[in-house]
Amino acid sequence: MQVVAEISRAFALCAASDEATAIRDDVSFFQTLQAALSKHSGASQKTPEQLDAAIRQLVSKAITTEGQVIDVFTAAGLPRPDIGILSDQFLAEVRGLKHKNVAAELLAKLLKDEIKVRAQRNLVQSQLFSEKLKKTLNSYHNRAISTMEVIEELIRLAKEMDAATKRGEQLGLTPDEEAFYDALAANESAVKAMGNDQLKVIAAELITQVRKSVTIDWTLRESAWANIRVIVKRILNKYGYPPDLREEAVKTVLQQAELLCADWAVS
Repeated sequence: MQVVAEISRAFALCAASDEATAIRDDVSFFQTLQAALSKHSGASQKTPEQLDAAIRQLVSKAITTEGQVIDVFTAAGLPRPDIGILSDQFLAEVRGLKHKNVAAELLAKLLKDEIKVRAQRNLVQSQLFSEKLKKTLNSYHNRAISTMEVIEELIRLAKEMDAATKRGEQLGLTPDEEAFYDALAANESAVKAMGNDQLKVIAAELITQVRKSVTIDWTLRESAWANIRVIVKRILNKYGYPPDLREEAVKTVLQQAELLCADWAVS
């Protein structure tokens, strides 16, 4: 039992590697034996480490060499969905899984991974959804809500994330423009005062002007960063961004710019 637990933890660290893939079936075999022994001994409750290892094992089976998910969690009873992971079809299939605790852990993992991806490009969205996910999971772990309730909350959050992506497309914004738009619209009062169209214009100009100011060594030069700050303030002032909200907006926009400037500097 102890050896398989150690193998599972080690495998989880490198499940996507060729070496791990080569022994995947062996690891799965021993994990199945461990699960049977646990059930027989009455110790059927999986530890968080065991759940994570099992989920990673299933994920590794669903990944092709191109990195596209094509057969998600077949072992958990799901057919081959045509998905982004947040599609209505996929969420409905997860909702219908027999083992509700597995469905909850699966959704939580997928949402955490999606938030990590967004954190690389969109500061406001990643912070917003991270807080919502944390609050939901805390309620679940503290038994304030049931397994079925947490599944519904996680599905609702997944749909919110999907809607956020589609909203950027509907507004006609590129992902980078949407990130700056979200930074400007983080305060609802600013949205009411400025309107969507005006915020879109500001976001587009911020990208154009900030991108022009980025150099390869921008992170090492205080003067370059100070110049970007001046540009942001000037643009917000130019378009009449509410003065009482401006300082906080500058701070958020600069944090967002920091996420994207590294890529811009080498592009």
